[in-house]
Amino acid sequence: MLAQIYSRHSRSEIHAAPCSLDLMKTKPDPIVTHPDATRRALRTIALFEAAKGLAALAAIVGVLRLVHHDVRHLALELIGRFGLSPETRYPSILLHYADLLPGANVRALLYMASAYILLRVFEAYGLWNDHSWGEWLAALSGAIYIPFEVRHLLHRPSVIGALVLGANVAIVGFLVFRLWRRKHAAPVPAVIQVNSS
Repeated sequence: MLAQIYSRHSRSEIHAAPCSLDLMKTKPDPIVTHPDATRRALRTIALFEAAKGLAALAAIVGVLRLVHHDVRHLALELIGRFGLSPETRYPSILLHYADLLPGANVRALLYMASAYILLRVFEAYGLWNDHSWGEWLAALSGAIYIPFEVRHLLHRPSVIGALVLGANVAIVGFLVFRLWRRKHAAPVPAVIQVNSS
């Protein structure tokens, strides 16, 4: 086996010397990935997670602004402005949730939304900076939704539901693959410095 030895006088010159340790033994990597593409993918996922956190923040701010208003009346005005019938599917769903909002426990809703927002921000930070804990957090939080998305797709098949499920499975699969690669990464060869005096 050969180990790399850096000369003290000239660090740019690399000399090889025999080494009896098996420090240089590495497994061949069957799948070579481009580090820039991986970084771009992680940062894209990080931006997506941050966007979900910002959307949740905007939603909770909107809900808090509506707490002391007649939400049903506002929903009926919105439905009428778009010329929709309150008996159709989506306007009736909107009216249903407008009726639930005044009786909702706003404090519990605020705590849950804050936890969700913090989770997304931590995920985004961890993924952006290529931390393994960020990948673990994103993979676990994404995997939690998969059974619910499958159930939703089976009961109400739609193209959007299939795309959401497919994207979530792809993201979780990518992150699990990255975590597996981290665990099975080839060891970094040891660099031995020798005094050349």
